[in-house]
Amino acid sequence: MLKSLKIENFRCFPSFEMQQLGRLNLLVGTNNSGKTSILEAIQLLTAQSSFEILQILKNVMIGRGEYISDDSGNRELDIRHIFYGHEIPFGCKFLIAGENEYSLEEISISIEFNAEQSKLSDDWSEKFLSIDRSGQRNESDKIPISSNEAIPIEYTRRNNRKSPKDSEVKMQFVSSSSLTTERMIELFDRIVLTPDEDLIIKALQTIEENIQRIATVGRGRIVKYRESEFRTGFAVLFSSNNQRIPIGSMGDGIWRILGLALAIVNAKDGVLLVDEIDTGLHFTAMSDMWKMLWKTAKRLNVQIFATTHSKDCWTSLEDIANAEHPSEDGITIHRIEKGKTKSIVFTERQITIAAENDIEVR
Repeated sequence: MLKSLKIENFRCFPSFEMQQLGRLNLLVGTNNSGKTSILEAIQLLTAQSSFEILQILKNVMIGRGEYISDDSGNRELDIRHIFYGHEIPFGCKFLIAGENEYSLEEISISIEFNAEQSKLSDDWSEKFLSIDRSGQRNESDKIPISSNEAIPIEYTRRNNRKSPKDSEVKMQFVSSSSLTTERMIELFDRIVLTPDEDLIIKALQTIEENIQRIATVGRGRIVKYRESEFRTGFAVLFSSNNQRIPIGSMGDGIWRILGLALAIVNAKDGVLLVDEIDTGLHFTAMSDMWKMLWKTAKRLNVQIFATTHSKDCWTSLEDIANAEHPSEDGITIHRIEKGKTKSIVFTERQITIAAENDIEVR
């Protein structure tokens, strides 16, 4: 479990630190303060291989629209945008480091340009993006950079080396738009007919207490209309009338809770990252959401990092902060402010005081 995080030259942060990290950490702050960038940094830090780092960068940058097209119309990752200042001079690098609870050693990942053979040349065909994981690097971790100062997406496909089978379950990321149907079915398949399936049912019951069972339906049939994906693929059984209901007919809240529950049970002994965690949830459901996540995180040894803009979201966290304080694992709120080199930390006791006295922490 991470106890601290340090970021240098990544995204909007020339230098930034977070201390006193707990098992559950809620990030608050104004728009464009860097909350989502912190989640991205943790994604990279928890990656199990250089290949996985490259795939995370590809998915994140495509999602942000940070790509260009070459002369043939092929997409390339515009890597300038992951560096502070959106510039990539020779020798620039970003560093993400974390200290865990078991030792004082840092877990670090750095990505830098290798200009040893081409520092006197303007030929970008001789430049590479180098990936350095905890001081380990090899030739396969050098990614060629095109004349557009970008990484061809086609290159990442050609070098689709498989990570260890269990590596991706160490970290789960839920975006503000929730998980896709395809991804949720994949995560459900991993836990179906195991004790963890009961955790999914209990999570859904925080929104609708009459849900008795859940199952996948229409497998492999991911329906889209004008690039929008329908919320299909799952049905629930109601105990009150023994009726099977498509989950898509039950609203955004039940879909969000299902995604959160599937993600956390598949992040055992790892990290759950959630952007805008309150998306689709009524304020009356947030306290139960936090209780579900907190209980599951302790049971499965998961560390949670989430972002929000909602006052209802952080004040509802007070219910478990007050019940647990002072908890051994730690529940924290971190306020991220533009231009500041450290987050402002609120502990369980401070969260309780702020909520009870209507003190704004965002």
